[in-house]
Amino acid sequence: MRQNKIALACTKCGSRNYTVKSGSKYRTERLEVKKYCKHCNEHTLHKETK
Repeated sequence: MRQNKIALACTKCGSRNYTVKSGSKYRTERLEVKKYCKHCNEHTLHKETK
């Protein structure tokens, strides 16, 4: 099975800081992870983008 690359964007400033690999193509909701944003200089919620 092939893994897809997913970009995670900060919800506060909108910058795409992280990429993750996802093997599940049957997810219905977007991935949301709390990660560190170097532009905001704090931990913020990052959401999956296309």
